[in-house]
Amino acid sequence: MKRIFLVLLMGLGTMSLVAQTNEKYAKDVSSVDNIIAALYNVICGAPGEARDWERFKYLFGKDAKLIPTGKNPTGGYQYRTMTPEEYITMFSTRIKTGFFEKELKRETVSFGTVYHAFSTYETRETENGPSTNRGINSIQLFKDQDRYYIVNIFWCAESMGFTLPASALK
Repeated sequence: MKRIFLVLLMGLGTMSLVAQTNEKYAKDVSSVDNIIAALYNVICGAPGEARDWERFKYLFGKDAKLIPTGKNPTGGYQYRTMTPEEYITMFSTRIKTGFFEKELKRETVSFGTVYHAFSTYETRETENGPSTNRGINSIQLFKDQDRYYIVNIFWCAESMGFTLPASALK
């Protein structure tokens, strides 16, 4: 059964279509723990292994962004924004090795409908291989009556030249 949720954006006086329900992925969006576990799980796999991009897209709210940081050609820092669809295209065309990402630690704060998770992660090319990178995902979530939505994921990796602080690992 599919339902459509409309959310009144307070202060803006407009209505916005957020997403449709999909019973197949209902458990994934039922808690902060479940949605973040699903986020990490859905992108993992061996080289050439198909990902469940329908499941991935279901985790996100309308107008959600994925925001990686990086370095520009002169060595300065930059960020870019992607929609979930653009992330799928980037991932599908650029990640040729296996990709396994897991959460190492999380700090979550919330108020009302707003949740923020600072999630330390580690990546590997094989499920049990050596770590190839670590970093922090700053994940903003929206909680409505029935489910959670990822609104933004903004991240920085150690490969940018930073070292994770001990507090991000314990």
